[in-house]
Amino acid sequence: MLDVCLLGCGGMMPLPYRYLTALMTRFNGSSLLIDCGEGTQIAIKEKGWSFKPIDVICFTHYHGDHISGLPGLLLTMGNADRTEPLTLIGPKGLERVVGCLRVIAPELPFSIIYKEIQGTEQTFEMNGYRIKAFRVNHNVLCYGYTMEIDRAGKFDAAKAKEQDIPLKYWSRLQSGEMIDNEDGHFTPDMVLGPPRKGIKLTYTTDTRPTESIRQNAEKSDLFICEGMYGEKDKAAKASEYKHMTFYEAAELARTAQVKEMWLTHYSPSLTRPEPYMDDVRKIFPAAKAGKDGMSAELMFED
Repeated sequence: MLDVCLLGCGGMMPLPYRYLTALMTRFNGSSLLIDCGEGTQIAIKEKGWSFKPIDVICFTHYHGDHISGLPGLLLTMGNADRTEPLTLIGPKGLERVVGCLRVIAPELPFSIIYKEIQGTEQTFEMNGYRIKAFRVNHNVLCYGYTMEIDRAGKFDAAKAKEQDIPLKYWSRLQSGEMIDNEDGHFTPDMVLGPPRKGIKLTYTTDTRPTESIRQNAEKSDLFICEGMYGEKDKAAKASEYKHMTFYEAAELARTAQVKEMWLTHYSPSLTRPEPYMDDVRKIFPAAKAGKDGMSAELMFED
């Protein structure tokens, strides 16, 4: 199971009723944050989740509404006596940008591991999941992210018996361990069926529609996508400043055949997204207007 929470869905500036951009996930005792806009700490507190398990923070790009909450979060982690390393992932310039922000958080009781994304896409394996960064199209270097959790095939007891695999090794093989000793050489594929469908989450914001988004979001269980503008007369503005409209996001969701889409990163001028959603759902019926604190549990299929 993957817990997902859209902590903040605002773009450009925080509002009394809307925090800036941040997404948090929880899986198997590990938490990941994508973007950390101003107000992210408050949003985490309001959700009732903890800062402590956050061990990876990914950044789409380095505009203030996506990273300005980082110094305060680092200080909070340090004041909580955190000692475990923290991994940061982001576009080129990551260490330089974070180093500048850390002028107000210079001493921390934990180390920071910097992973700058190389090229148009890069995959990172950690904590039981796989996260892939892929280039999108904004007015600065910007990436979207997919998070995938694989699921092994179902344990096949008959298959294990046919091969005379000792019972004492079954659970270890089922958990993915390879056995090599005086009893023989046994591998997980000897007792498991074909891989089953895993969980896939895609997150992208501050971009024009791109083929890279469509390809990487394909068949996602949840697609969280920028919808800067709901007003149809702002399509030209979205194009000029390299953002997306609700309808462009819906078209991406439709062509990528995702299960569900949440819109996020609203313009400060857009006070209520819901009035535009009927037209959005004509393009992609499983679309929802994201809001702060909106959450879901993505489950493995039976």
